[in-house]
Amino acid sequence: MGEIDEAIERADRESFTRQPPKTLKGQIGYLIRQLGSAKAVAQELGVTADSVNRYRRGAHKHARPDIAAKINDAVRARWQPQVRKRRQKQAATATGITVETRARFGYTAPIGTTDDGRFRRLTVHPPAYAQRLFHARNTGASDQQMRQIITEGLKDVYFQYGGTRAAGFSDVTLNDIA
Repeated sequence: MGEIDEAIERADRESFTRQPPKTLKGQIGYLIRQLGSAKAVAQELGVTADSVNRYRRGAHKHARPDIAAKINDAVRARWQPQVRKRRQKQAATATGITVETRARFGYTAPIGTTDDGRFRRLTVHPPAYAQRLFHARNTGASDQQMRQIITEGLKDVYFQYGGTRAAGFSDVTLNDIA
């Protein structure tokens, strides 16, 4: 999972209307309901089906830290899918997503102007690019492809202000994220 995907996942988690189960037994019960069987959960987590059943029954109250992290991530990845879809639809059609970054931006500009990259702190809300970003994420795009979509959104919204200024910018690149 890349930086962009992790940021989208964090934003999705902030929109939950209820908290996911916290106990091991509750988390395993939820995963079994979602995946259909203890065997499927075991394959997802990389443990045996017997271990999953022991967690479900409460025979083991705590999993190893690495397994507990996998369980927590699996639950959160599946938690409240309708809330996630509603939030993404709203972002893609009306509100946009908040892109806040401190990055070094370089660009190609006409001769006689400076095109040296420099750090800028930006906060923008490009709705048109939110739809493209969510679609790319849902179709398994790489972090680099999602970074390119964000860069295009920043170019349009910040540098070119929707096409009303800096028309000479032919390309903007997102180089160093800080």
